[in-house]
Amino acid sequence: MTDEEFSNWLGSPVTRRCVLVEVVASVSGVETTHYLSTMNFLSGADQTPALKIYDPRVQDGGVITERLSIDGSAGLAFGDIEIINADGALDTWLSYIWVNRQIEIFVGDQSWERDDFRLVFSGLVEDIASRSRETINLKIRDKLQRLNTAMSDELLGGSTANADKLIPLCFGEVHNITPLLADPGDLEYKVHTGPIEAIVETRDYGVPVGTTDDISTASYELDNSPVGQVTNSVQGDKDGGIYCNTVASLVRRIATGFGANPLDDATEIDDDSFDDFDAANDQVVGLYCSDRMNVLAACQQLAASVGAQVLMSATGKLRIIKIELPPPGTPVEVSEDQIDERGDISILQRLPVQAAVKLGYNRNYTLQPSLQTGIPAEHKDLYTQEWLTVSASSPTLVTAYKVSGAPIQQDTLLQVTSEAQAEADRRLALWGAQRCIYAYTGLGSQLMLELGQGVTLPTDSRFEVGGTTGQVVGLAKDWINGTVRVEVLA
Repeated sequence: MTDEEFSNWLGSPVTRRCVLVEVVASVSGVETTHYLSTMNFLSGADQTPALKIYDPRVQDGGVITERLSIDGSAGLAFGDIEIINADGALDTWLSYIWVNRQIEIFVGDQSWERDDFRLVFSGLVEDIASRSRETINLKIRDKLQRLNTAMSDELLGGSTANADKLIPLCFGEVHNITPLLADPGDLEYKVHTGPIEAIVETRDYGVPVGTTDDISTASYELDNSPVGQVTNSVQGDKDGGIYCNTVASLVRRIATGFGANPLDDATEIDDDSFDDFDAANDQVVGLYCSDRMNVLAACQQLAASVGAQVLMSATGKLRIIKIELPPPGTPVEVSEDQIDERGDISILQRLPVQAAVKLGYNRNYTLQPSLQTGIPAEHKDLYTQEWLTVSASSPTLVTAYKVSGAPIQQDTLLQVTSEAQAEADRRLALWGAQRCIYAYTGLGSQLMLELGQGVTLPTDSRFEVGGTTGQVVGLAKDWINGTVRVEVLA
């Protein structure tokens, strides 16, 4: 079934809307799939799955909430499936293990074949509960939780004093990092767990020194014994012979290649989202992890550097979405008949105007405030600062809104001055105007909207937003009742 056919069905007044739930639990150590629905349904012999009876116990829980965070933190989709258990037949479910098990939700017409149903959510069960004697509740979350693990537990090993230390991780371009001393006898240092692009420079107490590099193992040996702190500037991870230094490429590499339960590159990455984002955001970034770091935190730091965030689509694919106005792509025209007559467009939130922006970039990972070597004074000054900074401000806004022109610094993983300045200017243009989040309840095909998408509000809307194009930043889709609460930044 095509998107257009499914959208037309959503808007049809004559439907027998059926929600199917397929959820896994560990039952006595056996991973077992349970089949539930909102009404009687039996799959055909030639369907997938074949000849399955879906137990019509789903009472509520078609609402899946997704949200883009205005402050840039990672957002999770969440919901709650309420299952009828008045007869006590499901009491034993409370003894099963549901945590982090797969759940999928499908929507279609009761008259359709099973294969024509549309997947609308693919995620994980957080846990099971029972809010009353009559119901069982499944708390569900999207797969972003899969990334909430340490990037690596790989220790150096061996018999040196650093045997129990983590091997660092290096991605993209990083400046003045402290490497791990791997072998004191051979003056060998290590900067990553696998092959890298290059050791750009090695310094001893701020002075460039000679080395013998082995980029295949991300290590090198000093030509002479060091007299002070050894540091490096590095172009990092080059897995499979491919070096990456942009946000999208590094998020993909980290999310699919690191952590205890990495995503599958072929099936759990939204290729179109990543390709489009990479084409529009090719700024140079870099990240160095000398201590334990969370996969999700690393991905979010990279995305936030250009005002974006990582999140899972409702159907279980990792995406990167940037908050920007106007939003990318062709906006969806919202008509009055697509809005529930019981609630017109309302103002959910007025956001504060920012009169100035200050960004940190090109991080100096090793502060060296007392260098006494013969390097130029301006170089010594650079090694005393953790961040270089750029700013953008509007004196007119400072006066008009009576706000500070000295903003709190927002740190990024950007490396190039011109790219950092362009990002500061972009953020000032975005947040230097009065922005609001508008909300309405959409009907029918509005359920097809996705986060980050552009919508043009109806021309006869109130609050002088008629005809305004904004970006979808919140969705609460009620697949059982066929409505969606839409939040739009404009």
